[in-house]
Amino acid sequence: MLETILARIGLPLLITFVSQALKQIDTPVTKGAAKALEDVDKALKAGDISPEAIAESNRHIEAISLMKSEEYREASKQINESLRAEIASSDKYVRRMRPTFGYLMAITWAAQMLGIAYVIIFDTQRAGYIMSSMSSLSAIWAVGLSVLGIYVYKRSEDKKLIPPETIFWNSQH
Repeated sequence: MLETILARIGLPLLITFVSQALKQIDTPVTKGAAKALEDVDKALKAGDISPEAIAESNRHIEAISLMKSEEYREASKQINESLRAEIASSDKYVRRMRPTFGYLMAITWAAQMLGIAYVIIFDTQRAGYIMSSMSSLSAIWAVGLSVLGIYVYKRSEDKKLIPPETIFWNSQH
Protein backbone atom coordinates (compact mmCIF):
# COMPACT_ATOMS: atom_id res chain seq x y z
CA MET A 1 0.00 0.00 0.00
CA LEU A 2 2.75 2.46 0.95
CA GLU A 3 4.65 1.55 -2.18
CA THR A 4 1.64 2.42 -4.35
CA ILE A 5 1.36 5.84 -2.74
CA LEU A 6 5.09 6.47 -3.19
CA ALA A 7 4.88 5.33 -6.81
CA ARG A 8 2.16 7.86 -7.51
CA ILE A 9 4.08 10.66 -5.83
CA GLY A 10 6.95 9.96 -8.10
CA LEU A 11 10.60 9.29 -8.37
CA PRO A 12 11.87 12.80 -7.54
CA LEU A 13 10.12 12.92 -4.18
CA LEU A 14 11.09 9.34 -3.42
CA ILE A 15 14.74 10.16 -4.12
CA THR A 16 14.56 13.13 -1.74
CA PHE A 17 13.00 11.08 1.07
CA VAL A 18 15.41 8.17 0.76
CA SER A 19 18.43 10.45 0.46
CA GLN A 20 17.46 12.38 3.60
CA ALA A 21 16.84 9.16 5.51
CA LEU A 22 20.17 7.66 4.46
CA LYS A 23 22.02 10.81 5.55
CA GLN A 24 20.86 10.15 9.12
CA ILE A 25 22.66 6.79 9.24
CA ASP A 26 26.31 7.30 10.02
CA THR A 27 28.06 4.72 7.84
CA PRO A 28 30.17 5.18 4.72
CA VAL A 29 27.79 3.06 2.64
CA THR A 30 24.68 5.05 3.53
CA LYS A 31 26.50 8.37 3.17
CA GLY A 32 27.66 7.27 -0.30
CA ALA A 33 24.16 6.18 -1.27
CA ALA A 34 22.74 9.50 -0.05
CA LYS A 35 25.33 11.37 -2.13
CA ALA A 36 24.51 9.28 -5.21
CA LEU A 37 20.81 10.00 -4.77
CA GLU A 38 21.54 13.71 -4.41
CA ASP A 39 23.43 13.54 -7.72
CA VAL A 40 20.41 11.88 -9.33
CA ASP A 41 18.18 14.60 -7.87
CA LYS A 42 20.46 17.30 -9.33
CA ALA A 43 20.33 15.57 -12.72
CA LEU A 44 16.54 15.47 -12.55
CA LYS A 45 16.34 19.16 -11.69
CA ALA A 46 18.84 20.07 -14.42
CA GLY A 47 16.77 18.21 -16.99
CA ASP A 48 19.49 15.64 -17.71
CA ILE A 49 16.89 12.90 -17.27
CA SER A 50 13.97 13.08 -19.66
CA PRO A 51 10.37 13.32 -18.42
CA GLU A 52 9.67 10.13 -20.36
CA ALA A 53 12.37 8.28 -18.41
CA ILE A 54 10.93 9.59 -15.14
CA ALA A 55 7.41 8.55 -16.17
CA GLU A 56 8.68 5.08 -17.11
CA SER A 57 10.47 4.82 -13.76
CA ASN A 58 7.26 5.82 -11.97
CA ARG A 59 5.33 3.15 -13.92
CA HIS A 60 7.98 0.60 -12.95
CA ILE A 61 7.75 1.57 -9.27
CA GLU A 62 3.97 1.29 -9.41
CA ALA A 63 4.16 -2.13 -11.09
CA ILE A 64 6.58 -3.40 -8.44
CA SER A 65 4.42 -1.98 -5.65
CA LEU A 66 1.35 -3.72 -7.07
CA MET A 67 3.24 -7.01 -7.21
CA LYS A 68 4.41 -6.55 -3.60
CA SER A 69 0.87 -5.68 -2.50
CA GLU A 70 -0.39 -8.85 -4.12
CA GLU A 71 2.35 -10.87 -2.38
CA TYR A 72 1.35 -9.38 0.99
CA ARG A 73 -2.32 -10.04 0.26
CA GLU A 74 -1.61 -13.65 -0.68
CA ALA A 75 0.54 -14.20 2.42
CA SER A 76 -2.18 -12.72 4.63
CA LYS A 77 -4.75 -14.93 2.94
CA GLN A 78 -2.69 -18.05 3.62
CA ILE A 79 -2.12 -17.05 7.25
CA ASN A 80 -5.82 -16.33 7.63
CA GLU A 81 -6.72 -19.73 6.15
CA SER A 82 -4.35 -21.54 8.53
CA LEU A 83 -5.78 -19.65 11.51
CA ARG A 84 -9.32 -20.49 10.44
CA ALA A 85 -8.28 -24.14 10.19
CA GLU A 86 -6.87 -23.91 13.74
CA ILE A 87 -10.10 -22.37 15.03
CA ALA A 88 -12.28 -24.93 13.25
CA SER A 89 -10.17 -27.91 14.29
CA SER A 90 -11.79 -30.52 16.50
CA ASP A 91 -8.37 -31.14 18.10
CA LYS A 92 -8.23 -29.06 21.27
CA TYR A 93 -4.44 -28.87 21.16
CA VAL A 94 -4.45 -27.39 17.66
CA ARG A 95 -7.00 -24.77 18.73
CA ARG A 96 -5.19 -23.90 21.94
CA MET A 97 -1.54 -24.10 20.94
CA ARG A 98 -1.01 -20.34 20.72
CA PRO A 99 -2.66 -19.48 24.05
CA THR A 100 -0.87 -22.41 25.71
CA PHE A 101 2.48 -21.12 24.49
CA GLY A 102 1.61 -17.64 25.79
CA TYR A 103 0.59 -18.97 29.21
CA LEU A 104 3.72 -21.10 29.48
CA MET A 105 5.91 -18.14 28.57
CA ALA A 106 4.16 -15.96 31.16
CA ILE A 107 4.41 -18.61 33.91
CA THR A 108 8.09 -19.38 33.28
CA TRP A 109 9.01 -15.71 33.01
CA ALA A 110 7.14 -14.93 36.25
CA ALA A 111 8.79 -17.87 38.04
CA GLN A 112 12.22 -16.75 36.88
CA MET A 113 11.64 -13.13 37.89
CA LEU A 114 10.24 -14.15 41.28
CA GLY A 115 13.28 -16.39 41.81
CA ILE A 116 15.63 -13.55 40.96
CA ALA A 117 13.73 -11.15 43.21
CA TYR A 118 13.88 -13.67 46.05
CA VAL A 119 17.65 -14.03 45.71
CA ILE A 120 18.15 -10.26 45.50
CA ILE A 121 16.08 -9.70 48.64
CA PHE A 122 16.99 -12.68 50.82
CA ASP A 123 20.43 -13.82 49.57
CA THR A 124 22.07 -10.57 48.48
CA GLN A 125 25.57 -12.05 48.58
CA ARG A 126 24.73 -14.33 45.64
CA ALA A 127 22.61 -11.80 43.75
CA GLY A 128 25.53 -10.68 41.57
CA TYR A 129 26.20 -14.24 40.44
CA ILE A 130 22.57 -14.82 39.66
CA MET A 131 22.27 -11.58 37.73
CA SER A 132 25.39 -12.25 35.66
CA SER A 133 24.29 -15.81 34.91
CA MET A 134 20.94 -14.52 33.66
CA SER A 135 22.63 -13.00 30.63
CA SER A 136 23.14 -16.50 29.23
CA LEU A 137 19.35 -16.87 29.09
CA SER A 138 18.78 -13.65 27.20
CA ALA A 139 18.95 -15.32 23.78
CA ILE A 140 16.41 -17.96 24.81
CA TRP A 141 14.05 -15.32 26.13
CA ALA A 142 14.56 -13.15 23.07
CA VAL A 143 13.49 -16.00 20.79
CA GLY A 144 10.56 -17.07 22.96
CA LEU A 145 9.25 -13.57 23.47
CA SER A 146 9.71 -12.77 19.78
CA VAL A 147 7.63 -15.80 18.84
CA LEU A 148 5.01 -14.78 21.39
CA GLY A 149 5.01 -11.23 20.07
CA ILE A 150 4.50 -12.44 16.52
CA TYR A 151 1.69 -14.75 17.68
CA VAL A 152 -0.06 -11.90 19.47
CA TYR A 153 0.49 -9.34 16.72
CA LYS A 154 -0.47 -11.59 13.82
CA ARG A 155 -3.44 -13.07 15.67
CA SER A 156 -4.72 -9.60 16.53
CA GLU A 157 -4.21 -8.50 12.94
CA ASP A 158 -5.91 -11.60 11.58
CA LYS A 159 -8.89 -11.20 13.89
CA LYS A 160 -9.49 -7.85 12.20
CA LEU A 161 -9.63 -9.66 8.84
CA ILE A 162 -11.96 -12.48 9.97
CA PRO A 163 -15.62 -11.41 10.11
CA PRO A 164 -16.93 -11.70 13.71
CA GLU A 165 -19.75 -14.02 12.66
CA THR A 166 -17.15 -16.48 11.28
CA ILE A 167 -15.29 -16.58 14.60
CA PHE A 168 -18.57 -17.03 16.50
CA TRP A 169 -19.75 -19.74 14.10
CA ASN A 170 -16.46 -21.64 14.32
CA SER A 171 -16.38 -21.48 18.12
CA GLN A 172 -19.85 -23.10 18.25
CA HIS A 173 -18.80 -26.11 16.14
